[in-house]
Amino acid sequence: MPIAKAGDINLYYEVHGKGEPLVLIMGYTLRGGRGAELRDKLAGEYRVIVPDNRGTGRSDKPEMPYTATMMAGDVAGLLDVLEIDTANVFGYSMGGQIAQEFALNYPDRLNSLILAATSCGGPRAVLPTPEDMAVFFNPELFNMPPEEASRAWLPLLWSEDFVQKNPAIIDRYVAIACEYPTPQQTAVSQQNALMTHDTYDRLLNIKAPTLVIVGTEDRLMPCENSKLLASRIPGAELVMIDNTAHGVFIGDPTDKVSKTVLDFLRRYSTARAKN
Repeated sequence: MPIAKAGDINLYYEVHGKGEPLVLIMGYTLRGGRGAELRDKLAGEYRVIVPDNRGTGRSDKPEMPYTATMMAGDVAGLLDVLEIDTANVFGYSMGGQIAQEFALNYPDRLNSLILAATSCGGPRAVLPTPEDMAVFFNPELFNMPPEEASRAWLPLLWSEDFVQKNPAIIDRYVAIACEYPTPQQTAVSQQNALMTHDTYDRLLNIKAPTLVIVGTEDRLMPCENSKLLASRIPGAELVMIDNTAHGVFIGDPTDKVSKTVLDFLRRYSTARAKN
């Protein structure tokens, strides 16, 4: 079982595919395996490195408040163990906030940056509706049986039509969630990372080629957040995928996300590494 001692914690990680390294950072309470469909598509061309964020999966779960900066340090520590100097970094949802901190704190280690369904945080972030927030941050979900908890989140991730038409993606998502359930304490610890994250004033300092991508129907990270990110990061590309929600970055049944990401990476991932 691949475990890396990254700073003060042990991180579980997986490596899929070969080629230039691409780190895939998942979101709030999600272990690395929750993005399996997208990971596998990207691994056809890249060496995709997928850690379980602290508090999830088979990584250590220290009971303390987490921050996006702290978890960006975990990613840097993992790259140290793998003897990788520079990498492309893909961050989804809370993982996108971690990726922003990685870009700002370790700029010389970044080839290109992909921010998916995320925000800059702070007072300028556009939040979900109060009703969606109540479901998303409901601590009691983590006391439920894992399958029940995962299915309670489905309306926040996908439309009812998507759920009905893509049972295989939904069933795989739920099955992976049940393998290594996230404890309630992790939800509390990672909530601190979401609530304390604010990069608005520093985004101008990101110099790496950046893709910002979001679904137009995202209820958890409304697309206005991605528009703001793209307007603040110099030269950033913004791609909005019509009629898709937050969960598209987990399932991607039409390949819209993977095709967009691969097109971006083919243009920019190696260019910075060679300069």
